[in-house]
Amino acid sequence: MKTSGKTSDDQQKIEAILAAAEEECKASNIRMTAIRREVLRLILSHDRPVGAYDILEELRLTRRNAAPPTVYRALDFLLSRGLIHRLERLAAFIACSHTRALHGLDAPRHKVQFLICLQCHDVREICGGDIEEAIAETAAALGFTRHHSTVEIEGICDQCTHHNLHNVSTVNLAKRASPQVALKY
Repeated sequence: MKTSGKTSDDQQKIEAILAAAEEECKASNIRMTAIRREVLRLILSHDRPVGAYDILEELRLTRRNAAPPTVYRALDFLLSRGLIHRLERLAAFIACSHTRALHGLDAPRHKVQFLICLQCHDVREICGGDIEEAIAETAAALGFTRHHSTVEIEGICDQCTHHNLHNVSTVNLAKRASPQVALKY
């Protein structure tokens, strides 16, 4: 899996997030190992969710002996620190867009929902308090003790909707412009 072409501004943002993540770990007396940092960098370098084996493949470009358990341990650590999220439906990982490194939020504890485009596979992270409240209230009303919840909403993003409407309009214009020819047998 190839990473998208990142601009120097994107690279600076990635470096800032990595530095903030390291500082956060130091403040918690937790070590941000080189492998954890590299896995986070790989995830941050993607514009789309990335699977564990895609991460492993990329990691092996610089660390030939990297193995699945190494990647999964790094992913578990990054998940526990709230630096990344696992998208269950896609079996993939995405960098948290609301981390303390970016926004000063209590990243490991915030609840999120995801909007997943079925066409372009773009994923948008949202923090919808009303959605989270409704889930909590419903679970409590049913006597259910909730440990974790991830809401993943599939649909079509605004860009794909606009693109689809544009394509339909272009096809309709082309149909009207071409002469109708009746075939006789």
